Amino acid sequence: MKNTEIIKKFTFFSDLQESDLEEIDKISIERNYKKNMIIFMEGEPGEAFYYIKSGKIKVFRTYEDGKEHIIHIFGEGDVFGEATLFSNIPYPASASVYEDAVVGMIKNSELENLVKNNSELALKIIKVLARRLVFAQNKIRDLAFNDVFARTAAQIMKLAKDYGRKTDKGITIEIELSRQELADMVGTTRETVSRAISKFKKEKSITEEKDKIVILSEAKLNDWM
Repeated sequence: MKNTEIIKKFTFFSDLQESDLEEIDKISIERNYKKNMIIFMEGEPGEAFYYIKSGKIKVFRTYEDGKEHIIHIFGEGDVFGEATLFSNIPYPASASVYEDAVVGMIKNSELENLVKNNSELALKIIKVLARRLVFAQNKIRDLAFNDVFARTAAQIMKLAKDYGRKTDKGITIEIELSRQELADMVGTTRETVSRAISKFKKEKSITEEKDKIVILSEAKLNDWM
């Protein structure tokens, strides 16, 4: 498959003409990463944004007490690191490889030069950034107003949307997460998430098979939200 065909799958570039895609392909750099490798660290100069051709990437923040908060786990076709576009700010979070990945990198300076002559590309970027802003605002709202059971249920439902596969039992979330990783996503402790999971299992809204969460009742989880 040609690189332009892959690039066209990304939300940023899905409506662009072939000639535009070819121009983007010319400034793209492809890199292979192994699990746990660091792509960039919080505070480093924001020099590029990235898209995932295969594998998964974890974006997270580390606080002064050493605790890690996972902002999101991105998969194939997702874009990350774009918060630094056109702003010259440092990366606001860190990114590491959750599963072996092939990642495309586009340097901000080269994209800026391209956008100056391509208003359609500029509009697509604005739309993606707007969606990410809404996601961030919802995350802040949830942390401020929802109790931990509601936040855990909401995170499970989001994981199901991103990585869910329908089965005879329900929806299997096709990504293995430790209790600590799920807690980092929710913004609470491992013990608190474990209590929420136990509660959900007891009411038969979820179960677990081979370290994967299976949603048995979306309605019950939605009731918590």
